[in-house]
Amino acid sequence: MKIQADTVVAIDYTLRDDAGKVIDTSEGHDPLYYLHGHQNIVEGLESALAGKSVGDSVDVVVPPEKGYGTRDEKLVFDIPKEQLPKDLSPQIGMRLSMNGEHGQVIPVTITKVKLNTVQLDGNHELADKALHFSVSIKAVRKATKDELSHGHAHGADGHHHH
Repeated sequence: MKIQADTVVAIDYTLRDDAGKVIDTSEGHDPLYYLHGHQNIVEGLESALAGKSVGDSVDVVVPPEKGYGTRDEKLVFDIPKEQLPKDLSPQIGMRLSMNGEHGQVIPVTITKVKLNTVQLDGNHELADKALHFSVSIKAVRKATKDELSHGHAHGADGHHHH
């Protein structure tokens, strides 16, 4: 079976940066399961996998526009320290989650700690970066009705929300 919309795909992958440094890998873990055509993985990788089959290997360089986007300075802003949880001691590099105006969760990173404010950056840590993927396709199957209605794969052993 070929990878196409509404198939569940299991991949082993390694993601490297331009310098060849490993950013993320499934090595030593279970394969990553995703539902093809439902934006479960970055657009550039998803399109590179379309039409492939079990046993195929794919090496692809995904540009920022088809990966985690380009940096947006509008996503860097200061908030008063009082808006942070009372028990939080803010540190540079600390990752937090904020709620957006439509209830969505927005991951942010503390980039500066000032006297009365902290600077937060809502850009993805891989924004502006080319993504070098090495992928091996382990399984391809039709998605179940549950998976299609939920918009994501449920993996080898059933339904898990992380």
